This record gives sequence, structure tokens and C-alpha cells, in this order.
Amino acid sequence: MADFQSSIIIERPVAEVFEYLITLENITDIMPNVVKLEKLTEGPIKKGTKLLETRNVRGRETKAEIEIIEYEPNRVYTTESVAGGITITYKYLFEAIEEGTQAQFEADVKIKGLFSFFSRRALVKILKQEDGYLLRYLKEEVEGKKEGTE
Repeated sequence: MADFQSSIIIERPVAEVFEYLITLENITDIMPNVVKLEKLTEGPIKKGTKLLETRNVRGRETKAEIEIIEYEPNRVYTTESVAGGITITYKYLFEAIEEGTQAQFEADVKIKGLFSFFSRRALVKILKQEDGYLLRYLKEEVEGKKEGTE
């Protein structure tokens, strides 16, 4: 079960929504605390691609290496970062529907260690505050592009 999740209908075709999400330059538009996302591996985005995320966390810049662990164009995109005993997995699911795209987001946090229960709850709360609205931002960006209102 996900630690937090969201779902939204985006009134644009799946291919357009998926492409917007995987275009690294767009991440700062839908994840405001992410300063930059860089590709570390060569070639197109696919399973196994590694990324370096620079994020502003409570006024401090932090970096995390992220790996794409699942990738099916226009259907699923899953990323995972592992650092210091903390594993964060973000899964995005897309489905074509009559209105456009049904997009779902699931976040899962795992922490190893003695105080994992308490620190996990705090980390989940922070991540939910920072990234819990990303599908809404994705919808606004993609639909705004449709209407020409960037």
C-alpha cells in the first residue's frame, strides 16, 4: 500500500501527458522543490536510466540519485532513489479514457534502522507536502499548454 497517492483526469491524450512528465526540463514546473533534474546515463529515457535530482528541502539543497525502475511508454513510469537506508519509490500510471488521461501517482517510503518508524512518518509527511500535488500541477501545465496559457 502506498504511503500517499493521488489520481486526476487530464483532458489531453496519454502520449502528450506522458511525454510532458518524462521531459526532464518540465519537472521543476510540476515539482516546485526540485531545482534541477539531470540525466546521468546516455541515450533515451528508459528502464535503468539514472538521474541526479537537486531539490530544495527546507532551505537547503540536497542531491539524490534516482533510477527509473519501470518504464512502459504512455502507461507506467516508476522511479526509485536509495540513500542512507531510505528508499523512495514514485510510480506514475496512465490510462486513456474518454476525457483524455486518467493519471495516478503512488509514493512509497521505506527506512531501515532503529528509529525507522518515527523518521519514516516525518519523511512521508514532508514528501507529501512537497510532492503530493504534482498531478494537479501536471494537469495545469499540460492543459494550460493546450489553451496556450503558459
